Amino acid sequence: MQRREPPLTEEGWYALHDFRTVDWDAWRDAPERTRERAVGEGIAFLDTHSDPETGGTAVYTVLGHKADLMVLHLRPTLDELDQLERGFESTEFAGFTEQTDSYISVTEASGYTERAREYFEGEVDDDSGLAQYIQSRLHPEIPEMDYLSFYPMSKRRTAEDNWYDLPFDERAEHMASHGDIGRDYGGKVQQMITGSVGLDDHEWGVTLWADDMTDVKDLLYEMRFDPSTSRFAEFGQFYTGRRFEPSDLPAFMAGEAVPAEADGHHHDEAGHHQGDAHHHGEGDAAHDDEDERPATDHGADVRSTLEEEGVYGGQPHGEDVYAVVLYSDADPDELFGEVEGLRSNFEHYDSHVKTAVYQAEGDAPTAVASVWETQSAADTASGFLSDLPGIVRQAGDDAAVDTWGTMGMFYTTKPEKRTDFVEKFDTVGGVLEGMEGHITTDLLANREDENDMFIASRWESQEDAMEFFRSDAFSDTVDWGRDVLADRPRHVFLA
Repeated sequence: MQRREPPLTEEGWYALHDFRTVDWDAWRDAPERTRERAVGEGIAFLDTHSDPETGGTAVYTVLGHKADLMVLHLRPTLDELDQLERGFESTEFAGFTEQTDSYISVTEASGYTERAREYFEGEVDDDSGLAQYIQSRLHPEIPEMDYLSFYPMSKRRTAEDNWYDLPFDERAEHMASHGDIGRDYGGKVQQMITGSVGLDDHEWGVTLWADDMTDVKDLLYEMRFDPSTSRFAEFGQFYTGRRFEPSDLPAFMAGEAVPAEADGHHHDEAGHHQGDAHHHGEGDAAHDDEDERPATDHGADVRSTLEEEGVYGGQPHGEDVYAVVLYSDADPDELFGEVEGLRSNFEHYDSHVKTAVYQAEGDAPTAVASVWETQSAADTASGFLSDLPGIVRQAGDDAAVDTWGTMGMFYTTKPEKRTDFVEKFDTVGGVLEGMEGHITTDLLANREDENDMFIASRWESQEDAMEFFRSDAFSDTVDWGRDVLADRPRHVFLA
C-alpha cells in the first residue's frame, strides 16, 4: 500500500471566531442603568484585549439571521483563547447574548512549493523575504479593512474525488493554480488561512477581509472554476461582517450606523447620540447636575475632555502606567461599595494595576484613583468611573478659570513612619498656603491601606507650581521622604 505524503506545515496563533446573537427583547426590557453598565463592560473587555502585540481582538456586526456579532480573537495559545472566551461570558453584556456558533483553529502555512519546503527544512534565512512572508501569515495583524467574510471548508473525500488519495505533486499543482488566482486580488482582499483538523468540524477556516465585498465575491467566484475547488472543496456556512470599534458598541445596540463615524457622530457608553466630543449624554438619577458629570467620550480628544471635567487620565512621570483620578462628594461607604463592584470587574483584565478610594480629613471630597498599564484601558475605565455617584470637580477647580493641578500619587509610607509623614505634610502645607498661586492641597489615604497616601494639589498656573518644586522646602521634603517611604513615589502632573 502506497502512503501519501502530507505537506509540511507550521502553525502560529490560535484563532477563535465567536458568533453571538443578541436577545433584543431582554435588552429592550432591561433598565437603562443596566444597559449602560452592560455595554460599558463590553467596551472595556474588547478594548482591553485589542492589542495586536498579543494577537489581537476585533468585533464585527454580522449581517443576516446567523448571528448579530462576531468577536475574533488571535492568541499564541489555546489556554489564552479559553480564558478570553470565559472572560467575555463573565461580562454583563454577554448575558444579553447567546453563542450560536464558533470556530477554533490555528494559523497555518503549508509546504507544497519547493521554496516553502526549503523554509520548513531550515534551509532559508530567517530574515529572507520568504521567511518574513510566512511569519506574517502565522502571526497576522487583524487588518483595518471594513468587511470580513468567514467560512470553514474541508477537502472532499468521495470515491471519485478524494483529495487525500492524490499524489503529492498533483496536489501541489492544484495549490499553485489556486494561489495564482488569489495573488491577482492582492491589495483588494487579505486572507487568513487557519487549520482546524482535530480542532473543529471542518479542516480549515478561511477569513477574508476587503473594503469592497464585491472583491471577495469576484475572488471566490473565480476560484469556483478552479479544479481544487470545483472537484475537491466542501464548504460550511458563510458569515459576512462589518468591523467596528469597541467604542461604537452603544451605536450597534441602538440600531445606528457602525462605525459611528460614518454619520459624523459618536455615542457615549449608554448609546446616547452626541454631535461632538463636548456634549454629554442624558443624565440619570445618580446625577442631579449634568454639567458636573465627567465626560465619557472614547474619541481622540478624550484626554482633553476629561481634563475639562476635572478627571485626570494621564501617564505618571517615569511610569509605564496610566491613571484616572476623579472626585466625589457621595457618602464614602456608598462610594466604596460602588468602586469595589467596578474593581471586581477591572481585575479580570491583565492591564489593571489598582483602583482605590482615598479619603481626606475635613471637607475635601473623596478621590477615586484607577491605574492601568495601557492608555486605552484607562480611557475605557474612565467611562465606568465617571458614572459613580456624586462626581464633582476638584476643590478650587473652576471650569471658567484656567488653573493647573499636580498630584503626587501613591506615597506608600513605612508603617512606623506614617505619623511622621502626616506631620511633615502639615508642615509643607503651611508653606504652600503662603505661596503665590496656590489654591488647595489635600492629603488623602487609601481607606483599605492607611499607609498608601495620595496628595492632590491645585494651582493657578503651572509656573506657580514650578516655583514650589524649585523651592528648598520641596527639596528638603524629597530628601526626607527617602527615609520614610516604603517605595519610590509616583508623580502625576495635570496640565
